[in-house]
Amino acid sequence: TVVCLCVCVPTIDCCVSVCVQWRRRQAGLLTSCSSSPDGRLLVCASDPQNGVYISDAASGQTLHHVNDHHRSTITRCVFDPQSQRVASVSADRSIKLWDLLAHKTTVNIDSNHGNVVSDCCFSTSGYFLCTASWDKSLKLWDLQAGGFRSQGGTALQRGHEGSVSSCSFSADASLLASGSYDRTVALWDMLSLCQTLILRGHSDWVTDVSISADRKLVVSASKDRTVRLWNIQNMEEIPQVLEKRRTEGTGIHILKCEECRKAFPVSRLQTSELLTRCVFCRLKSPSRYRPQPPPLM
Repeated sequence: TVVCLCVCVPTIDCCVSVCVQWRRRQAGLLTSCSSSPDGRLLVCASDPQNGVYISDAASGQTLHHVNDHHRSTITRCVFDPQSQRVASVSADRSIKLWDLLAHKTTVNIDSNHGNVVSDCCFSTSGYFLCTASWDKSLKLWDLQAGGFRSQGGTALQRGHEGSVSSCSFSADASLLASGSYDRTVALWDMLSLCQTLILRGHSDWVTDVSISADRKLVVSASKDRTVRLWNIQNMEEIPQVLEKRRTEGTGIHILKCEECRKAFPVSRLQTSELLTRCVFCRLKSPSRYRPQPPPLM
């Protein structure tokens, strides 16, 4: 059954009809949902089955159902930027990547977080995953270089005083926002991996955060029943940010390109491949990564 809803938008003399394309009931309580960047797929997590459903966005047909994917409640599930993998985090403190081409879990990480892993987000390249936890910390996972297999995740230091509920990268991955039950929003510089600014104003838990595509705004939602929009366009001019830059540095390192032998700058958030060649030599070579469309079977 198709249900049509009429929603008025702020135009001069018209209303726009918005139709629910399909509606499907899944078993259990659905704890998270996300759409793939290419718009073809949807994923949702169910409790107490601790599973994920991957569906065709056009028809609503369930393409994959992975039951008992985690040992406890899945708190967040999200597609990678290439729409090829689904990352999920859980109260069991694990991180899993389910591959849409291989139809199986290809990465299973014991996060070593001290409490529930509450949220996760990909950088735009898909090379990095950030996890937020009720243990008051955030961690970065280098999925491209795979260093996490031997070294674990990189913890972001001097963070929140309460459980971290949410995290979100900016489109250029230079900034990370996190929300916490300590009622604050924190902004992290991804070059230095240091916290640069704390946004205060909510009177209760911050439950979700997001950064606008142009990196000028941060939106936060809270248990205090308010949504706040923060203008961070001139953040670099705030004395607190300038002082942190001065005392903690920029996190930029100078390396020598293995191909042209010229010096080039890199940040701590770049992968091992990027640490060997400068940007000009990388642009001359064809990319080794060839994203494939996800299967519809």
